[in-house]
Amino acid sequence: MLHQLRTTKPQEFIDITDIVATDVRNSNIKDGIVVVYVPHTTAGVTINENADSDVVRDIINTLEKVYPVRGDYRHLEGNSHAHIKASLIGSSCTVIIKEGRLLLGTWQGIYFCEFDGPRQREFYVKIIKE
Repeated sequence: MLHQLRTTKPQEFIDITDIVATDVRNSNIKDGIVVVYVPHTTAGVTINENADSDVVRDIINTLEKVYPVRGDYRHLEGNSHAHIKASLIGSSCTVIIKEGRLLLGTWQGIYFCEFDGPRQREFYVKIIKE
């Protein structure tokens, strides 16, 4: 399933857990896996805590300290920091489906990670039956 989203900030994490969970419910698959894939070189997807928004803030701020927007980069587009961050975060994640639900930990959520926004973006959800 293809999903579109519009990011609103240069760097942000958008919680897409509910979108993925809805896709799983609508699939009627009780046991299997779901893969979330981001087809962009300056954005990614990760699983992390979704109970405290300061965690997302801390991740973005730490990545910015280590890989600042303005650095000694040669890439002419000026977004090398975004390519580096996206490579570190990764372009996909996999979650187990058990009894028709995402098998996430109590505090876990799935995040679309924007590093070169704002932009129109997309991500794919693939559900595979056990």
